[in-house]
Amino acid sequence: MLENLLPPLNDHNLPYPDTIHPIVVHFVIAMVLFAVLCDFIGYFARNVRLFEVSWWNLFFATISIFIAIVFGQIEAGLAEPYDVVKSTLNLHTLLGWSLSGIIAGMTGWRYVIRSKTPKELPLAFLLMGILLSGLVCLQVYLGDLLVWIYGLHTVPVVDAVKKGVL
Repeated sequence: MLENLLPPLNDHNLPYPDTIHPIVVHFVIAMVLFAVLCDFIGYFARNVRLFEVSWWNLFFATISIFIAIVFGQIEAGLAEPYDVVKSTLNLHTLLGWSLSGIIAGMTGWRYVIRSKTPKELPLAFLLMGILLSGLVCLQVYLGDLLVWIYGLHTVPVVDAVKKGVL
């Protein structure tokens, strides 16, 4: 009865034309990495205007990552992952939720720094930016595995899962 209220799934096993999660998450990746880059350039070049650029990138990345997670959860639930994929998908999900907390925490920390000393940036914040960049790169790698190696939401894989081949 509930399934009658939902739109039908297409060849990608989605209720909409193609995956939305990767589109939104690429904004998050770009904004986080650009924020860290601006922090480093601003810190070493003593260009405090770049700190403002970094702040706004982190702010919008914090909002965007939750949108990416919502679509990621929907699309992961519709993916019908086969056995080989499950551990990578679970790690990608766990790291995605963790990154949402880390990015939100860093944005809060950055807000405090911006409010108290807008022309200075602690070295600890820069080091945390390096760690954050590493985690983002790991998350990108896991997402690439899910799409380019395991083929989630690609027509041939969806067909193989429906036929019971995978």
